[in-house]
Amino acid sequence: MVPAWLLVACAGARAEPVLQGKDAYGSWQADKPGTVRLIRPDDLPKPGASPSVSNATRVTSRGSATPLVPQGFRIELLADGLSDPRVLRVAPNGDIFVAETGPGRIRVLRLGEGGAKVATNELFASGLNRPFGIAFFPNGDDPQWVYVANAGNVVRFPYHAGDLKASGKPEIVVANLAHGSGHSTRDIVFTPDGKRMLVSVGSASNVAEGMGSPPGGLEAWSRTQAVGASWGYEAERAAVLSFDPEGKDRKLYATGIRNCVGLAIQPQTGLPWCSTNERDGLGDDLVPDYVTSVKEGAFYGWPWFYIGNHEDPRHAGARPDLKDKVTIPDVLVQAHSASLGMTFYQGTQFPSEYQGDAFAAEHGSWNRSKRTGYKVIRIKMKDGKPTGEYEDFVTGFVVNDAQVWGRPVGIAVAKDGALLVSEDTGGTIWRVTH
Repeated sequence: MVPAWLLVACAGARAEPVLQGKDAYGSWQADKPGTVRLIRPDDLPKPGASPSVSNATRVTSRGSATPLVPQGFRIELLADGLSDPRVLRVAPNGDIFVAETGPGRIRVLRLGEGGAKVATNELFASGLNRPFGIAFFPNGDDPQWVYVANAGNVVRFPYHAGDLKASGKPEIVVANLAHGSGHSTRDIVFTPDGKRMLVSVGSASNVAEGMGSPPGGLEAWSRTQAVGASWGYEAERAAVLSFDPEGKDRKLYATGIRNCVGLAIQPQTGLPWCSTNERDGLGDDLVPDYVTSVKEGAFYGWPWFYIGNHEDPRHAGARPDLKDKVTIPDVLVQAHSASLGMTFYQGTQFPSEYQGDAFAAEHGSWNRSKRTGYKVIRIKMKDGKPTGEYEDFVTGFVVNDAQVWGRPVGIAVAKDGALLVSEDTGGTIWRVTH
């Protein structure tokens, strides 16, 4: 029998416990910077092993609270007074673009000397429809456009390095992204060769309740959509879509991903990765959220299966033909964490062992009796490949069993190598340095 606690060397410092199996699930009370977790597909409980609980978050004021970071790191408040700050993207010149999703606007923050204070705060664009993803195009030091993924379309603004305000009205690049119900976040990245634009679109439902059978039968449907994709009101949802930079050559890139909220390109491989919200209603520890590379043509299971060939009992027997076609995600995260923004670390501010690792923001649970999430995690890599382990990196947003003061969303690496984290309930951005 393998013990649940194993000692490993962590971040070049003291040995830390690796929480495995049931011990890895835990709750906010066990969170602390440096704690490492490993959840494997074989660790999953059976559906209904615990009741499905509604445990809504009550947000309170931050007061003087400051998040917690590992030994040797420092965290400080970079900006406050923002309205629903979500995705963060850093322009090649170092300006920080912030999607204020609720008010429908993009803000630009320019840091002063030393990078610890905001020197300039300008409104870049407004009048948008729940903007979330932001990307600069073409790749490199001299982008000509800023692309913004709204709930129902993708637009772009002409851009020259240093622009603090959009020079014109948004040009619609993709006019008809599925929207109107369910998940509204749309993230956007460009492949390293600049030939493809990837856009994530979440499902319209929890688990495609009542969606029935595909029109025309499986054969007709699969010829036009790809194995595992949904249909009807879920068409082109629970997926990552592919376009060219002009919004043409529309394709399904990967399917069966319930809600890929955060997209990022892994520098070492050029592969897209996503940070995903899995389904609710099966108990405290089902279904794990995940952070994974996204393979073209892959099917990740939703809504019929999860984490490989685990069948969702709400669709029992519906699609046995797909059981062995499900791609297992790379890194499983505590269920109901609401994994949102993600990024890869390529800066020089942190120790060398962080180079190439990923970070993801966990917005926090509602469908769990014991609250979890509300933190930033570090996804460990070895030679560019995930180990399956992740580490609690920034914690301290939870006040008690009923209250929290912050919910992390966006994450980015500043030009000086500091890690930037937004949280939307208090309207703040935090800066982590070593």
